[in-house]
Amino acid sequence: MRELKTDVLVVGGGPAGLSAAASAAGAGANVLIVEGDLHLGGQLVKQSHKFFGSKEEYAGTRGFEIAKILREEIANCEDRVEIMLNTTVSGYYREERVVTAMVGEEEYLRIVPKKIVIASGAQERLIPFPNNDIPGVYGAGAVQTLMNVYGVVPGKRVLMIGAGNIGLIVSYQLMQAGVEVAAILEAMPRIGGYWVHAAKVRRLGVPILLRHSIKRAIGETVVTGAEIYELDDKFNQVGETEVVECDTICLAVGLTPTNELLWQAGCRMKYIPFLCGHVPLRDKCMRTSNEDIWMAGDVSGIEEASAAMIEGRIAGLGAAKALGFNIQDEMFGEYWVRLKNLRAGEVGEKIRAGVLNATVDGWEENA
Repeated sequence: MRELKTDVLVVGGGPAGLSAAASAAGAGANVLIVEGDLHLGGQLVKQSHKFFGSKEEYAGTRGFEIAKILREEIANCEDRVEIMLNTTVSGYYREERVVTAMVGEEEYLRIVPKKIVIASGAQERLIPFPNNDIPGVYGAGAVQTLMNVYGVVPGKRVLMIGAGNIGLIVSYQLMQAGVEVAAILEAMPRIGGYWVHAAKVRRLGVPILLRHSIKRAIGETVVTGAEIYELDDKFNQVGETEVVECDTICLAVGLTPTNELLWQAGCRMKYIPFLCGHVPLRDKCMRTSNEDIWMAGDVSGIEEASAAMIEGRIAGLGAAKALGFNIQDEMFGEYWVRLKNLRAGEVGEKIRAGVLNATVDGWEENA
C-alpha cells in the first residue's frame, strides 16, 4: 500500500475544491487534490449557461469556461499541487487521522494529511414511481453529462420533472440540442428557479405545469410515455391522469449533500431543510467541529456554484492559516461580504436562514 503525505488534502475537484486548493497553495501550502472523476471541474464542465452575480464570481462567463479558469489557476501553483484523478476516497480514520482512497480499481492508498478540505459536492435525489427503473429515466445530471461532455442526446422528446434552476436550465439545453421538451412538471405552486430561466423555455412554447407530478412511466422495456396528474394544496391527486408521449423522463427534483466522510470524521451535523439535508456545523472559516477538517460547496448546503467557489476560498485559507501560513483575518471578511451579496434578496432568503442556523461563533464555546 502506497502512503502519501501532504499539508492539505482536498477531497473533490469541483468548483469548491479547486478554489480551496488554489487558496491553500497560493498561501504556500502543499496540496493534494483527489477527484473521483476523470477530469477536474465537477459540474462546471457540464454547464454551458452564463453565470449571474458579480465580476468576482465570473458573471457572464459560461460554467465550462470557469472550470478552465480554475484549472489554469491551479496550474500556476503546480509546484505545490498534486492532482489524482479517477481516485475515490473510501474512508476517514479518526484515531490515526488517515484517509484511505482507491485509484481506479487497482491501487489502495493511505493518505496522511495535516489538514483536510472536504468538497465532495452533492448527489441527485430521485422520486419513486412505477417503472422508474426502465431505460429512458434519467437524473438531470446524467442528461447534462451525456449532452455537454459526450455530445449525445438522451432522446427525441423529454418530460422534465422539476422546475428548479437545474430543471429549467437542462430543459433549455435540451432544446438547444434539438430535443423536444413535452412539458416541465412542478409539484409546488410556483417555480423554484430563476424567472429568467423559466422565461427562456416559455418563450419556446414549453408548458410549465405547476402542482403536477408523475404517476408512472409507461413502457415495457423502454420509456414510451408517462402518466401525470394534478395536485391539490395537500399534494393529493386531483381528477384523472393524463398521458404524455415521450421517450425520456428527466428527474430534476433536487440534490442532497454527499456527507459520508463528515459523518465518519465525527463532525457535528445538523438537519437543516433549507440546506437540503444533514450538514456540518461550521465557523466563519468553514472549519467543522473536527479541528483538522474544513468543508465547502454543496456538502455544506445546496447552493449555486458561485457560492461554492467563495466557500472554497475561505476553507482553503482557513486550512492554510491553521498550518501557520500568514493569512490576514480581513481576507475572510471580504469573502463573507461577497457571499452576503450573492445570497441577498428573496431568492437567497432560505439559504441565509439555513447558513445562520449552521454557523457557530467559535468551537471553544460550543465544545
